[in-house]
Formats: sequence, C-alpha cells, structure tokens
Amino acid sequence: RVSESATLRSMARRMDGEEQTLVELKGVDRSYPLVGALGLSGGVAPDSAMRQGAGAVVEPILLERLGLKVGDNLSIGNATVEIRAVLDSEPDQLVDRMTYGPRVMISLETLDATGLVQPGTLIRWRYALALNGNDADAAHLAGFRQRMQAELPESGYTITDRRDPSPQVSRTLERLRQFLTLIGLTSLLVGGVGVANAVGTFVDKRRKSIATMKSIGAENSTVFRLFLMQILAMAAIGIGIGLVLGYLVPGVLQSLYGDALPVRIEMSVSYRSLLIAALYGLLVTLLFALWPLGRAERVSAAVLFRDDVSETRTWPKPLIVVMTGVVLLALAGVALLTSDSQRIALMFCVGLVVVFATFLGLGEVVTRAARAVPRSRVPEIALAIGNIGAPGGLARSVVLSLGAGLSLLVTVALTDAALVRELTAKLPDQSPNYFVLDITKEDYPKIVAAVTEAVPGTELSSAPMLRGRLVRLKGTPVEELKVPPDAAWVLNGDRGLTYADKVPDGSKVSAGEWWPADYAGPPLVSFEAELAKKLGVGLGDEVTVNVLGRNISARISNLREVNWESLSINFVMVFSPNVLKAAPHNLLATILLPKMATLAQEAEVGRKLGKSFPAVTAIRVKDALDAFGTIFAKVMTAVRIAGSVTLVAGALVLAGALVTAQRRRILEAVILKTLGATRRRIIASHLVEYLSLAVITALIAVILGAVASWATVTQVMDVEFTFSWAAVLQALGLAVGLVVAFGGLGTWQVLRARPVPYLRSE
Repeated sequence: RVSESATLRSMARRMDGEEQTLVELKGVDRSYPLVGALGLSGGVAPDSAMRQGAGAVVEPILLERLGLKVGDNLSIGNATVEIRAVLDSEPDQLVDRMTYGPRVMISLETLDATGLVQPGTLIRWRYALALNGNDADAAHLAGFRQRMQAELPESGYTITDRRDPSPQVSRTLERLRQFLTLIGLTSLLVGGVGVANAVGTFVDKRRKSIATMKSIGAENSTVFRLFLMQILAMAAIGIGIGLVLGYLVPGVLQSLYGDALPVRIEMSVSYRSLLIAALYGLLVTLLFALWPLGRAERVSAAVLFRDDVSETRTWPKPLIVVMTGVVLLALAGVALLTSDSQRIALMFCVGLVVVFATFLGLGEVVTRAARAVPRSRVPEIALAIGNIGAPGGLARSVVLSLGAGLSLLVTVALTDAALVRELTAKLPDQSPNYFVLDITKEDYPKIVAAVTEAVPGTELSSAPMLRGRLVRLKGTPVEELKVPPDAAWVLNGDRGLTYADKVPDGSKVSAGEWWPADYAGPPLVSFEAELAKKLGVGLGDEVTVNVLGRNISARISNLREVNWESLSINFVMVFSPNVLKAAPHNLLATILLPKMATLAQEAEVGRKLGKSFPAVTAIRVKDALDAFGTIFAKVMTAVRIAGSVTLVAGALVLAGALVTAQRRRILEAVILKTLGATRRRIIASHLVEYLSLAVITALIAVILGAVASWATVTQVMDVEFTFSWAAVLQALGLAVGLVVAFGGLGTWQVLRARPVPYLRSE
C-alpha cells in the first residue's frame, strides 16, 4: 500500500486580507496515513474534513492568530478552503522537517486548486509504503532499500524506514540519550558519596556499640556482616522507592510538558530497565559502603573509643579492597554494556573519574592546608580553620558532594551562553525583513515595483532557487561515505541550489577562482569551504547532484567562506549559470526596509504581497528567529533541568555530610558555650568555614566546567567558546547558597542543643 503526500510552506490569509500568517501546508491522498490515525477534534472523519470539497484541518494556534473558528473560510494561494476541524495529532509528524508555522492539512486535489504546485516550487514529496507480512521485517527492509537504490539510481530519492525514520531526529535522540547517560552516572556516583556519608554516620553513631561488641569477643567478620546486612536492607528500601519514583516521574513530566515534545510519550513497563536500575543501585551501594565498613572492621576497640580526637587512616583488609575493585569494574562494565554508545560511555566514565579524583584530591589539600595555616588571632577565623583541618571535618565531603554537581552545571551554563551568543551576537545590525519564496521570473519585477511603491527606499535582492540532492562525491555514492555527524545533514534530503555569474554577497573565495561572467564550458560549482573540508572534497573534485530527476556532475572550481550570520542569500553549492539556467525554477528574494521603517509599514508590505501575489511565501525573518528561539529555549530548559538533577543529588549528599558532623559539632559547641563563647561567635565561625569551603569548591568547579564546556563547544558543536561571568556567578551563588542554607540549619540545631545531656553522656 502506498500513500502520497506533499509538504510546503505557504501563506494563509483571512478572506478580508487583513491578517495572514506562514503555515506548513500538507496535501494528502485518501490512503493517508497508512499507519496510525489522524486525530481530529470532535471525532470528525478525515474524508468529510478534507476530501468532500475544499476542506482543511488546522492546528489550534492558526485560529488564534487569524481570529477564525471552525466553519470559517481561509485563503491559500488561489483557493478558498473551509476550516472543518482542528488537528489534535499527526501520526507522521516525526519524519517531517522542522516547522515554523502551524499545520494546515488539505487533500491533494485541493492542493492542485491552490496553484502553488509549479515547476521550481519548493515542495517535499513523500511516498509512504506499508509492506505486508515478512516483507516488513528488518532484513527485508534493508533488502528493499538496496533494491530501490539499484533499480532507481537516478531518482534522487532519500529512502528511510521505520528503523531510522528521520536521521536528524535520530541523531538528536542519540545525543539526548548520551547526555542523560552522563546525568544518570554522575547522579548515581554523587549519590554514592551520600551512601558513604550515611555509612559513616551509621558507624559513627554506633561507635560505642562496635567497641563494646569487640571488647567482649565479637569477631571482625561478625561486625562487618551485621552492619552490611543492615545497610543492604536499607538500600533495598531506597532502591524500591527509587524504582517507583522513576516509573511515575516520566508520566508527570508528560502531563506537564508533553506539548513541548514532537511526539507523545507512550508509557510502558520495561522490566529490563527496572532490573538495570536496581543493579546500578546495588553496585553503587556496595562500592561506597564496603570501604568505610572495612575500615571500621580493622580498627581496634581502643581507637574506636577515642576516634573523636584521633583520625583513623586504616585501610580495610585486602579482601575488602579486592571486593571494592571488583564492584567498581562491575559498575563500569554495566555502564558500558547498557549504553548504546560504548565509546561515549567510556568517555563518561573516564571524565567522572577525573572529576571525582580532582575533588577528592582538593578535599585532602584543603584539609592539610588548614592544618598548616598559622593560628589566627581572630577567634572566629581560628575556629573555622581548625574545624576544616580537624579529624572527621567537613572539607572532604563538602568539596566532593558539591563540586561534582557544580562542575556539570557550569558546563551546561557556559555551553548555553556560547550557543546563545552564536545565535544572537553575530546577527547583522539590520537583517532582511522578509525572505520571499517561490517568486516566478515574471512576477519579480512586479513585486519590486509594489514593494518600493509601498515603502520607498526598500532594497530587494534575488537569486535563482532550485532543489537538488547530492548523490555522489568524487564518484562515490553518498550512502557509502562516512562523514562527521555535523556534516551529514548536507547528504540527507534535498538541498537548496543556485547559479550565479559573480560571488554572492556574504561570501568570499578562499581557494580557486570564480568563473567568468560569460562562462560556457564544462559544468563548474563553488562549494562552501568548511563543509567541503569535512566532506573530504576540494578543488577539482567531481560533485553529482540530482535535480528534477536528472543527475548533473560538476567540477569544484573554487571554495567559499560564507558568513551565514549576515542573512544574505547564500547556498552551500553555487553552480555556473550554464549548468542550471535552463531548468525550470523560481526565485528567492530578500526585502530590506529602510532603518526608519515602522512596524506598520512592515506589516503593510506583507499584506500587499499576500493580496497581489497569493502564490508567493513571505517569511518574516523575526518570526522565523522567534520560532527557532522558542525551540532552542525549550531544549536548553530541558538540559538545565536534567543537569540540575545532579545538583539536587549533590545537595542531598551535602545535607547528609553536614548531618554526619552534627554530633561532633554539638559537643564542640557545648564545650565552647560552657567556656563562655557567645552564639554570635559560634555562628560567625561556622559561616566562615562554610563560605571558605563553598568558594574554594566553586572556583575549582568553574575551572573544570569551563574546560569541559570548551571541549564540548569547540570540538563537538564547532562553535566559538564564550566565557560567561554570569554563568560563573550563578555557580558561585548556588555553591554559597546551598552550603550556607544547609550549614545554617545545622548550626541552628547545634546552638539549640542543651549542654547538660551531652556533657553527662561524654
């Protein structure tokens, strides 16, 4: 079974001509959509909505923009269509290109009536095939694609199937999956530090019990097994709660933010995912619990009794060290085996080891430095530095807990800043007001006259516009080429093509020579220099494109550096005029109004084009930039939220670290208060301690995050790196805020403790 559809950008207008908007027009046949169902409001059937006369279904936003309702008429091209239903869901939306306007869906017969289907019009035709029986399995799908490419080598088709419906979407989802892998591993290991802190607190509170048990003859292994069983029991409860929350949270996010996604999430129970998550939880618990339990097992009863003033650096026995190493390797193995990209997972693991090693080392350095600093004459500062360097102090746990989360957040914030600057800072002072598509050669002079009459001083520029698909580079079919991911887009689907007798504005020749204005020799092409380098082509190489079903080969005559940010009309490939001039095509034009033009004049130009030239599509540049900005904002918001998961985990771990030291802090505060220390001095000393740790940690996190962001932005995204002080100050603010908040809560609990019970118990 076959279904034919066509998509293009056009203008939809009210019948009175007062309002118009860019729409994504889609014409479909009677077999559409083959798979899935078209969701229309009110249970309207697709046949009655689109195929009985000139009917249309539209997205709700179109009704709001034009002030229309179901039953009203709409002007599209030369046709008048009736709005008969509102579009709720489109089953094949995922395989379509990124949309800038609301969807309007009509029948192919109505599309013909609009007069928009002309030679050279920018239309994307799609033929969906639903195969039967065994022909639809993976092996037959691969064979079918090979047969199509062999039997129709000159077709210029882009062939995809259900395994890879959209290369762009697949790459995006793969990168998102990799990023979530990073978030998950980081959060797990940060949470593992929490496990270590919790075990430390657990052992600390039971120090006397352990000492008593060992004093009356309990074996080390007995103590170890007893506490390991208790910890595993608590871990099992925590893992169970985590699995339940992990299952519920996606549904909550879907209900709150589902409209921001291009597809609707289908929730289902994946037992494999639940088992993997539980395995991660168990391995992380063992990894971070074995070491502190092993150390407690090796310490003598006498040392346990005086551990408040004598820090123990005893290593666990060799068996525990080996078990910890085995668990670490098992955790890395599970991460590698369960990741779709073993290379990325390995890079993640190495990066996380670097981060944790850095902050573990920093905690040790800070602790030793505090011990080496001369004692200050200011009591508050002396107490703060003494606490940082004291046995069992907060330096190691605070630095590690806070640093890992902040490093990731700084990376995300600086990457965000670099991308925003790339999108905004390089835009010209005055960009074109409109891009106008599908202008016939006959209509262009009329459009120039109409626009300059409406707003004197308006500048228009134009270029021929065709569509073609790269099929070979240097004689090799593009399907067989292995190119970098950031260059693969030029090989997927149709590209814009043009011809010119002089170098386009916004470009300059960086290699080779431009052809003469009257050139009539073999076909030549100018290629964008940076992309040519990534594709492995250069001067003299042959490029083959399919234009209107015909393969055309041309030799690369020169390479151009293109300033895309100028928003001038530019193309990856520009051919010599003798190659494409005879092919049927339309023109692409830009309209640049004078700087003093008002918003009303800009709107008037759009209305005049819509009324006088209904077949052309006028895209307001600001609307296109706003549409992309909206999508970009949603993506970056999702990235920031995902990155915040690690910070939340770090915050919880930080709270646990402060609780771990609370018993020691209460005893210290009780002694100080007994000796005459005021609350103000105790609060001041704690504040100095917390601020010192927070600032030191944030500074190192900024350095690590900046390095990671630089590598991501320059090596992966190929964007100029920008250091943002706003992102740095945000990281510092988060660090200081979290530590002061949790530390302040702990200090308040310390100050409100009554001294007598603690003095008596000690």
